[in-house]
Amino acid sequence: MPYTLIRNDITTCRVDAIVNAANVNLKMGGGVCGAIFSAAGAGKLQKACEALAPIKTGEAVITKGYALPARYIIHTAGPVYHDGKPYEETLLRMCYINALDLANKHGCKSVAFPLISSGAYGYPKERALIVATGAISQWLMKNDLDVLLVVYDKTAFMLSNELTGKVRAFIDENYIDERKAKFDRSSRLYEDVSLDYMETEACLMRIDSSLQAPQRPVAYEAETISKKLLHEASPGEFIGRLDEPFSATLLRLIDAKGKTDIEIYKRANIDRKLFSKIRTGKGYMPSKKTAVAFAVALELSLPETRDLLERAGFALSRSVMFDVIIEYFITRRHYDIFEINNVLFEYDQPLLGG
Repeated sequence: MPYTLIRNDITTCRVDAIVNAANVNLKMGGGVCGAIFSAAGAGKLQKACEALAPIKTGEAVITKGYALPARYIIHTAGPVYHDGKPYEETLLRMCYINALDLANKHGCKSVAFPLISSGAYGYPKERALIVATGAISQWLMKNDLDVLLVVYDKTAFMLSNELTGKVRAFIDENYIDERKAKFDRSSRLYEDVSLDYMETEACLMRIDSSLQAPQRPVAYEAETISKKLLHEASPGEFIGRLDEPFSATLLRLIDAKGKTDIEIYKRANIDRKLFSKIRTGKGYMPSKKTAVAFAVALELSLPETRDLLERAGFALSRSVMFDVIIEYFITRRHYDIFEINNVLFEYDQPLLGG
């Protein structure tokens, strides 16, 4: 997918370029900066940096990657956090934009970022994440590049307290433990299943009121009615009852929403090549996270999302954490896929896109 979050050591990422959270003098520092210098070869990298120093806050320059798996190192100097004035956020955004522009200029297809300024420079992690996500997603709407935001562990990643609290409350209220769903007759999942069963039974009994044998099993009635329908329908009529395939539904929805292909696959965090496969390939079936990503990009309601997922063979369940989180955002009509992915990442769930 074009933009994703991973927990890893940035110096081991096999990408075209990694980004160094540098100081304006491009000297070897601590934290991410020190780790990158050490892994690349401190002597050679320092010599290359001296030829480019000093730089301004928000500016970006590029050197070879030397001993790193990455071909290039892009050095950008983030702001030191003081009081959260707007100019500090502007400078932090420019770090990402300038680094991405530089990677694109040098023909990079992939780049890995740390969460700039969130360490020794004191930028609050939740704010730094919002700025990073906003800058990267904005840039990707007009450009093609695979971008990784790399955090070493959960201590380097933090959502806003407000968002975390709302999501956690929704999960606590709606998430059904799978084991409880199987055995607890009072659970909501059991009630939903029981309701569907009873509605089906009532419907079948109404279809043919002449059957004066309510003691017959529902399964018998369903089988009898199905055989009758199949017998009476011509082959053409029967095929016409098949559901519209996922790819056809997706393309029809894009047109119905008045959107362009590019706008939708960008908003869905989908690679252009994958979307081309969907557009031209017959019988394409997406992964669940890809199908949900398109539902988010199209800003579908919850019933519409369920319908689209069904056409790919999936459903949303209250006993699956991923599904509950998705339901939280869709029911609130909050369709920022990158913010959704931040929450999924926090809960160790698959990220949306493909």
